[in-house]
Amino acid sequence: MGGRLLAISDLHIGYPENREFAASLRPEHPDDWLIVAGDVGEVFADVGFVLGSLANRFAKVIWTPGNHELWTLPADPVAVRGVARYEALLKVCRRFGVLTPEDEFPVWPGYGPDGPVTIAALFTLYDYSFSLSDDGDGDGSAATRARAIALARAAGVGAADEDRLHPDPYPSVGAWCRARVAVSAARLASVTGPMVLVSHWPLLRAPVTALRHPEYAPWCGTELTADWHRSFPVTAAVYGHLHIPRTTVHDGVRFEEVSVGYPREWQRRGPVPPQPRVILGG
Repeated sequence: MGGRLLAISDLHIGYPENREFAASLRPEHPDDWLIVAGDVGEVFADVGFVLGSLANRFAKVIWTPGNHELWTLPADPVAVRGVARYEALLKVCRRFGVLTPEDEFPVWPGYGPDGPVTIAALFTLYDYSFSLSDDGDGDGSAATRARAIALARAAGVGAADEDRLHPDPYPSVGAWCRARVAVSAARLASVTGPMVLVSHWPLLRAPVTALRHPEYAPWCGTELTADWHRSFPVTAAVYGHLHIPRTTVHDGVRFEEVSVGYPREWQRRGPVPPQPRVILGG
């Protein structure tokens, strides 16, 4: 058996059970790669420690940020915000040899029938355009954001990003999202051959319909990426964020949610957290 391309997300190591689980992750083959699709944790030093530890064990680790890594909490000694926080995380990743959305996309060599596949780590954010309306009126504007916040509050749903994720120096998260989507789309257009897309947020709205609280949908992605799985030669799309680990197929493309989630969530499914998902190989 050759190496495998594995993926996991939403480790949320602020919880002791999840931190213990992250420490237990080991490759079964020396050539195993591991995708970490965001939400390792909230404290800057914790994120670096976990990614560095994983990089010492797996042949290659590929990380893309989730919303929790971008939070700036009052108790965190690293108080940088927005783009500066993201750039500081990039420096930590480079120190440990962890690949990020700012690095050249690696090519997984493939074993058996899979063949070489480009692994495209993407940082896309959200712009509130996954609105609750079915008529596509979520345009990412300030009015859409205000409506989303009001609907969520009325349903008793909190979006912690509104207080903890800062877009500096962009005027809004939506503006930062649009900039990130433009950069990512240009990079994808330059890739030839099959690829695996990796993003913390789902690239299309369909998976969001499974949310227990649909009022949270506006914080779950952007309509700007909805056709990427059709526009590019995508073998699979990996994401997290929703805490609904499962495999679905959209327009003939396999989508893999690889979330671990909070202990109260994975403990409802079984005595141990879900293991890294095999995306290719093995």
